[in-house]
Parts: sequence; structure tokens; C-alpha cells
Amino acid sequence: MRSLKFPEGCKGTQVYAINPTGGEGGGGGGCGGKVGEKFLQHLQDLRANSIRTKSSRNSHPPTNQTTRTNVPVESLLPAGFPTVDLMEPQIEPCLKSVDFVESLAAVYKKVEDSSQFEKSERILEQCAVFKGLCDPKLFRNSLRGARQHAVDVHSKVVLASWLRFERREDELIGLSAMDCCGRNLECPRACLVPGYDPESVNDPCVCSRGELEGGVLMGDGGECSTSDIDEVGGGGDDDDDDDCDMSFCIGDDEIRGVRYNVASLSRPFRAMLYGEFKESRRETINFSQNGISAEGMRAAMIFSRTKRLGSFELKIVLELLSLANRFCCEELKSACDAHLASLVCDMEEAMMLIEYGLEEGAYLLVAACLQVILRELPFSMHNPYVMKLFCGSEGRERLASVGHASFLLYYFLSQIAMEEEMKSNNTVMLLERLGECATEDWQKQLACHQLGVVMLERTEYKDAQKWFEEAVEAGHIYSSVGVARAKYNRGHKYSAYKMMNSLISDHTPVGWMYQERSIYCTGKEKMMDLNTATELDPTLSFPYKCRAVLLVQENKLEPAISELNKIVGFKVSPDCLELRAWISIVLEDYEGALRDVRALLTLDPNYMMFYGKKHGDQLVELLRPLVQQYSQPDCWMQLYDRWSSVDDIGSLAVVHQMLANDPRKSLLWFRQSLLLLRLNCQKAAMRSLRLARNYSTSDHEKLVYEGWILYDTGHREEALSKAEQSISIQRSFEAFFLKAYALADSSLDPESSKYVIQLLEEALRCPSDGLRKGQALNNLGSVYVDCEKFDLAAGCYMSALEIKHTRAHQGLARVYHLKNQRKAAYDEMTKLIEKANNNASAYEKRSEYCDRDMAKSDLSTATQLDPLRTYPYRYRAAVLMDDHKEAEAIRELARVIAFKPDLQLLHLRAAFYDSMGDTSCTLRDCEAALCLDPNHTGTIELYKRARERGNEPEK
Repeated sequence: MRSLKFPEGCKGTQVYAINPTGGEGGGGGGCGGKVGEKFLQHLQDLRANSIRTKSSRNSHPPTNQTTRTNVPVESLLPAGFPTVDLMEPQIEPCLKSVDFVESLAAVYKKVEDSSQFEKSERILEQCAVFKGLCDPKLFRNSLRGARQHAVDVHSKVVLASWLRFERREDELIGLSAMDCCGRNLECPRACLVPGYDPESVNDPCVCSRGELEGGVLMGDGGECSTSDIDEVGGGGDDDDDDDCDMSFCIGDDEIRGVRYNVASLSRPFRAMLYGEFKESRRETINFSQNGISAEGMRAAMIFSRTKRLGSFELKIVLELLSLANRFCCEELKSACDAHLASLVCDMEEAMMLIEYGLEEGAYLLVAACLQVILRELPFSMHNPYVMKLFCGSEGRERLASVGHASFLLYYFLSQIAMEEEMKSNNTVMLLERLGECATEDWQKQLACHQLGVVMLERTEYKDAQKWFEEAVEAGHIYSSVGVARAKYNRGHKYSAYKMMNSLISDHTPVGWMYQERSIYCTGKEKMMDLNTATELDPTLSFPYKCRAVLLVQENKLEPAISELNKIVGFKVSPDCLELRAWISIVLEDYEGALRDVRALLTLDPNYMMFYGKKHGDQLVELLRPLVQQYSQPDCWMQLYDRWSSVDDIGSLAVVHQMLANDPRKSLLWFRQSLLLLRLNCQKAAMRSLRLARNYSTSDHEKLVYEGWILYDTGHREEALSKAEQSISIQRSFEAFFLKAYALADSSLDPESSKYVIQLLEEALRCPSDGLRKGQALNNLGSVYVDCEKFDLAAGCYMSALEIKHTRAHQGLARVYHLKNQRKAAYDEMTKLIEKANNNASAYEKRSEYCDRDMAKSDLSTATQLDPLRTYPYRYRAAVLMDDHKEAEAIRELARVIAFKPDLQLLHLRAAFYDSMGDTSCTLRDCEAALCLDPNHTGTIELYKRARERGNEPEK
């Protein structure tokens, strides 16, 4: 059973354009300005000179002209036409290496060579490196590893809060920030226990018990006796023992106690009671001027006797904490600190107690308050006190005084601030605090580079250049792009061009280098740089967009659409969909434009189009009257057709329209999440999944969606538990499907396979629609194949095809292949290729069922359609190695590793290097692969052999 969960695609930039009003050199007009005569004439020329055939992307005939409403062209295109001069690729706000393989290998060695007390910090560096890749799972797994190896409470609190934020549980209605997931990894109480215990993080947490192991937080077991409470409340003697030999007078109250017990609280008390002070000779000591009440002193006497805190009132414990600090009572302070920390459960308590903690230096109390604040993110960022504490230098110093200001903390906070509002002053201040906490080179590189990115967004180009230059000086070569961009925006175009020239000549060229240089040149040189950038890194969206706009300027609108189709076919981003919709409007392909606008709004509901002049929803409303209208039942049929033809973008558009009609339909939000996962848009998919959960009308349905959220963020066991809870409430297709899916996500033994089959059969007995039942039949067929029950598998696939689950052709082809019916397998895959809009995977799979030459052709087509698919590169490299063309095989792998450092690719290249006797390159690739997956058995064995060979003495 293949997972639908894929890495999230990198976000691109918006298309920027001007409204060419006025004369020949007219600049951008205001947001409400009209389109000038020159643009209107240009638009008419484009339409007259273009072939207005509908793109093959459209699966429905063009809308009848008579149904259209006249809409002014300036309403549809308020920003005029896109121009190359105003298009700039986004500078990524993360560490980006010239050689990612070297970076991965280096960070792996750091992690492996670190002590247990350093490991968490080293893994945090790995997190920062993974941010530069497009797979959020790598980042989350690394973050989980950092939490697993955390030693101090501060690190545990921040990392656990960060893990929770990655799931965005703040968006789930009905959940409290302090709700526990059931494991030590993120448990709020477990995070307040210091110490190194990496093996216990996945164990069930202690929330169900009354106290934490180690006595850090006391529950019922730490309560004092009834007599103790009575004594604190006043009334009766302070101590029934005959050993009382002294008393403290506070006002008119006399608090009796045992001199020895009081002296044991601290050295200052011992010196006062047994030293050379006059109090040592007195039975009654006046304590009225020491800032503690009679009730507080009674509590201190009880603690001196029992060494325990019980159910004292909050103000009494705060008094004891102050007394402990004044008289250096470490044991009392520790008990008060832990007790107060156990009381912090919400923002109100956190805001009230954090000041006490900071003033009294109470490490655990501040940690507990900090934990609530962090788990309330991003909402807590709107609290003025919180922002004052985090953003100001004075606040950072106060946190540092109690051990709670760290690079880790400000890294977390600054990432959220950049996501929420990159240009805000708070973001700048948090990044400045991040820089102040930076002690290692990679930390300085990151802080300075991100400050440069933010300043560039704020159009503060001089400051941006300064920060980028500091990042370059710290060793971050990619920040040179920021320096060049800042210079360019300050009017120093030639200086920016020369800088990129030097970068290309001084280092092994990478796609983003040529992409950046293309901004600073024109004509053929610009096109050459754009083409080289795509050749080196086909995942960069800017070159496709730039070429498309250049084609538009030559009145070649259909070729411009085709250029954008190349990248949209394997990497969907709002900016590319926006540009394609923009051109479709000029082509009067309003259905295509509306489809793309709806799809991009699914990826980013707040997207502003046309240089920020029009919200996507507004454009939808303008385009709707120009296309055929469908009822909700018609939309279901449209969705069925597009889903069956593997038209994921078209399916997204239909679901978006259906949600506009019925925005609280949880089933539709869930379908949307499945489509987004297929398109590698995990962030948007998780948002849709959270909305599905929030709009659920029943508990059993809500549990299923919560289970998918947990599964997609790496919590498989918890997901299974949610599925079982749902089934216990009501048997449903989705609950059984989730349970089967999660169980099958591992190596299945025969007994487990049998159980998964039973679960899928139960799912199929429950009510559902053809779209989901087709998926269940397809998965059931896959399990039957693994069990070598080929006839049963074929039956499942054929049943799936009967309800138009087109992907079942691939499973059926596999069955034919395993039955040695290779021609039938090839023909089956050909049917899939003919039916599917997105068919790169079909070409790849068909290559397994034909001869070498035909396989090469299919794999070449697969790479052209989707250069991110790694199997074609591995196949071609293996063929070259078989032909003893080692250097060519290495180059074939290096070509894709440069923009996609994949585990399998790195392992294969390491094996090639090993066979060639190149030990150093073997070790480097093994280390990079193990950085991605430290448990990959094949790479571990290869690495071990290479190290042993490397340690052998030379003969």
C-alpha cells in the first residue's frame, strides 16, 4: 500500500506586474487605476495574433458565448500585463549550501561525534539544514530527535512546543494548549523534568498519575497533612512537639519552632541561630522587618520540620519563595519553584506568575509559564506583554538571568513571526535577539541571512545588504544572492551582475546562481542563464515564469501556457497558477483561468493576485459569470470525472467550488486534503484536514480526522488509537480505512497482512462513495499481491476500474507482470497513460514491462514530465555502470542529487564509488544518506565497510 503523503512543494513568489497607464514610459498606477489605452491595444493585438484554441488541459468544451456576461477587461486584469523587469525570485530564508551533500555529511558527523549533552544542539543544526530541503518530514523527524536528546528543561519545553506547533493544534477547535498527546515527547509535565533519557520519550506519559517521577512536580503525594493545613491557617500551637525552643515574632503573632530545624534551612539561618549573632542567644526573635507574614512564617516552620510543601495558598508559597531567596534556602526555593510550576495551566496563570519567577530567579516556574506561552502560539504573539518580553533586549536579559534565553527559543519564535507577518517590527526584533544568542557560525549565518531577507521584504535595501554581507562573512555563500539583490535594488545593477559572475566562477555552478544572474542581464544572455538554471535545477519556478512572460511579450500565448505547464505538472505553486490564469484570461479561456484561481486559493486562501491589487476570491466572482454554472450534484459528477482522469488541479478547483456552496462540509475538506497531499502540498493539506476535523458533526468522524493529522505528522500509534476509538463509537468506512492504512505502513508479516485485509473488507462493507471505495479496493489489491494472491488482487483492481479508479491500472499491470504476462502489463500501463492527465509515474512504471530501448524512452519522458522522480536517474546510472561507464553513471546521479539529495540516490552513488575504490567519496555519500535516515540498513553496512577499509594501513 503506497502512502499518499509527500513532501510539501517549495513556495514560489508572486508574479509582479505594472499597470502601464499613460505614456510610453508609464509606471505603475494605483490599485484602482484604469488600464491605459496602450495596454488595451496591446491586448487586442495579442488576441488577434494568437490561436485561440483551448488548451488540451481542459476536459470540457468551451462555454457557450451566449451565457457570458460582459465584464470590463480592466476588472479582470487590474495590473495590466506581467513584465519581466518586475519579476524577482524569492530569496529563501534558510541555510542553503552550494553543496548540500557536503553539508549533510558534515552535520551527520557532528551529531555522531557529539556527547549526550551536546547532541540536541547538534541535531538542531541538522533541523536548520533540513529547512533548506522541500521535505517537511525530514525537519519534523529531526526536531523530534532534538527533543529526544534534550537534557535541560528549557530545551525540552521549547522543542515540545515546536513539535506541537508543527501540527498547528492551535487551529483545532475544542483543544486546550496544555492538552497532552499521551507521550513523554510532548507531555507538558514530562517536559518540566530535567535529565537525559532518550529511550523514554515515546513511552506513555505520567499525566494520569498523581506525581512525576523524581519528585519535581508534586501532586497528591506531596500534600501536607490536615494538621499542617490547620496550623498554616492559624489557631492552635505552631508545633505540638516539646522540642520547640524558639519563636519568631511578626507583629502581634508569635510563631514557635525548633531552632535546629530552622537552622537546617540555610547557612544564613544557621549563622543567625548558632553563630555569633545576638539572635543565637534569644528564645524570641523579632522577624517583623523581613517581608514575610505570620502565615508565611508558619508555613516556613512546617517546611523546616517536614521538608514538604502542601496545599498552601498561592500567596503563602510566593512569600516562601521570596524568603528562600533572601536567606539562601535552596531546598525551600526548589520546592516552591516546583510547586508553583505545577500550578501553571493557562495563559492567565502564566502571565500572573512569570513576573514572580523572573524576579525570584525561579527556573522551573519561568519554564512552566514559558511553556504555556509557547504552546499558545501564534495567538500569544498578540499579547503586548509577551512581545515586550521576547522582543526587547531587556526582556532577553531577564530571561537569560534565569536560564531561559537561548538561540533555540528565538529560532522558534522568529520562524513563527516570519510566517505570520514577515515585514513586522516584531519579526525584526526577534531576529535581532536571535543574532544576539548566536554563538556558532551556522547560527550567525542563519540569523544574519534571515534579517537580510526581512529587510529586503521591507525594501530597506541598505540594511538588507549589511545583514547579507555579515552572513557571507560568517560563511553562508548563498547570502551573496541577497547582497547582489540589495545592490540591484539600490541601482547598482552592474555590481550585482559582477558579483554573481564571481560566484559562478569560484564555485561549482548551481541552478540558483544562474537564476539570480539572469535578473541582471537581458536578451540572449538572459535566456541562456534561465535555460542553464533549469538544466541544473528544474525545480526552480522563476525561469519557467520568466520564459512564459517573454513568450507573451512575443505574442506567443499558447507556448507561454505550455511553458508553465512544464513546472505545474510536477510542482504546484500559487505564483505559477496565478501567471497561467493571467495568460488564460488574455486567451479568453475563462474556464482555465477560473480553475487555476480556485486551485491557488486552495493552496493559499489569502493570496493577493496581480501585484497585490486583487484578492483571489474577487477574481473568482468576476470570472464565474463567464463560465458555465454547475449545481452541487453536477459538481460531484465533475469531481468524479476529474478524479478518474487523475486531473488533480481540476479536482481541486471543483472541490473549491463545492466548498463555496457548502463551506462546513467536512467530507469535502477531507477530499481536498487528499488531493493536496497527492500534489506534495503538505502544509495546505494539513490545513484542510484541520478544517475537516473542526467541521465534523460527530465524534467518530472527528476522531478519524484527528487520526489522519497524527499519522501525517509521524504519530502512527496515536493515529491507530484514534481509529480504534472511532470504530468503538461507530463502524465507518473512514475509520476502518485509517486503521488499515496505518497498520500497513510497515513490513507486514502474514498474520498482519490478513488483519489488514479484514479491515479493508470491513471498510468496503460500510457506506461510502466510489472515489474512496476505489482507493480501498486498490489498497486491498496491493495487500493481496504482497500475499501472492494474484487472482484476488486482480479481482480487486478490476472492481476498482469498474468504478473509474484509474490508478488501479498500475496494480493490475503488476499482477500481469508477476504472472509473467509482460505484454498485458505493458498494455495496462498504456491505458493509464492515455487516461491520466498526470502520467509521469505511469511512464516510469511502464518502463519495467518493456525492453531496454523502450524503457529508456519511457524513463526519459518520465524525467521530462517530473524531474523529481528518482527512479529514472537510478535506472540510467545502473545501465551506465553495467556498460562500464563509471564516470557517466556518477554524472547522471550527480545531476539529480544537486537539486534533490535523496536517500536512495546517495546510497546508490556511494555504492558506485565503493566499487570504484573511492573511499572518501563513499564515506561522504554514506554520511549524507545517514543524515537523511540514520537507520537505513544498507547504507549503515556500506559505511561500516568503507570506514574499515579507510582505516587499513597503506601497503
